[in-house]
Amino acid sequence: MKHRFLAAVVLAITTVMVAGAQAVYAGQGNAKRTDNGRVVFVQTNDPAANQIAVYDVDGDGHLVRAGTYATGGKGGVATPGTESDRLASQGSLVYDAGHRLLFAVNAGSDSVSTFSVHGDQLRLEDVVDSGGGFPASIAVHDKLVYVLNSGGSGIVQGFRIAGDRPVAIPNSERSLGLANTNPPDFLASPGQVGFTPDGGQLIVTTKTSGSTIDVFDVQPNGRLSATPIKNASATPVPFAFTFTPTGRLAAGEAGASSVTTYAVQGDGTLADPKSQSDGQVALCWILRVGAFYYVTNTGNNTVSAFEIWASGQPSLVGATGLVATTSPGPIDMTSPTGNSFLYVQTGSGTVHEFRVGSDGSLTAFGAVGGLPAGMEGIAST
Repeated sequence: MKHRFLAAVVLAITTVMVAGAQAVYAGQGNAKRTDNGRVVFVQTNDPAANQIAVYDVDGDGHLVRAGTYATGGKGGVATPGTESDRLASQGSLVYDAGHRLLFAVNAGSDSVSTFSVHGDQLRLEDVVDSGGGFPASIAVHDKLVYVLNSGGSGIVQGFRIAGDRPVAIPNSERSLGLANTNPPDFLASPGQVGFTPDGGQLIVTTKTSGSTIDVFDVQPNGRLSATPIKNASATPVPFAFTFTPTGRLAAGEAGASSVTTYAVQGDGTLADPKSQSDGQVALCWILRVGAFYYVTNTGNNTVSAFEIWASGQPSLVGATGLVATTSPGPIDMTSPTGNSFLYVQTGSGTVHEFRVGSDGSLTAFGAVGGLPAGMEGIAST
């Protein structure tokens, strides 16, 4: 199964100082802003100099370039380096609405950049050491931030937000105990870090490094339990995840191209798994938009839609769940708060624009190009 997944994905296809990180504006004057002024952020993941491209969402849902900002770090490329998914993760760019902060990984320079968000403009506040090698995913809950470093043994490092900056929590680093390299193998590296909705537990997926979903307990001081509870995933290669409104974990599992939901227990164990495959290739990313769960199938350039019933059982929307096709290498997705648009990022350098129908269908209405191949990370306000 691992080799089959690897083949499918492969076929799909100087450090900048903080003081020198400046905005370069483009196309801002003609933007038709929505009433709620929503903004989409796209990370270039450029190995020479990582940047964040900022887009206004106009009244029709189109993305209009508003500026480009250097992160003060470098993008990264997981090995072997031929995949569209160069960070091999979900959550490499995260917007924290509570503090109006944007966090970005610099996988090529082992750092994390923090921007304060002012409408469609960014201000670089700090660049900090990520606490390990090849940071690839970020989780935020209240004032706690945990960074997943996916190189080597896999390190999660904790931070606490102080003003507009994350400050490392002493003795908060925890190893996942993986047998990996740095830069990591894109299949053997962990896929995502995230908090449970109540913030009481921290979850990490390990992909083929055991196909486990690791659950740490979060202590009152912000540190984690010494070791995680390791749960075998119901189907192989757990990659990305989100949560249902009732708090069930909803994971995209690439080996069988399935969505599996779990009940997360207080002791860190996962119970009552319920799975459904979409019959596609390399289902990796997952995003909840209203009542629907959209997944990207990187191996054959499609987007599928699921519903999840009250019992926790995932169900395909329509006969097959297929709702859209994209350019090669669909990866991460975002949907701005309070509207019905979905934006799908591809590793080939395009962001596709879709309208979300009341039945879960997607209607394509445009795409933004001109972005570098190998980009990864998308978020929105």
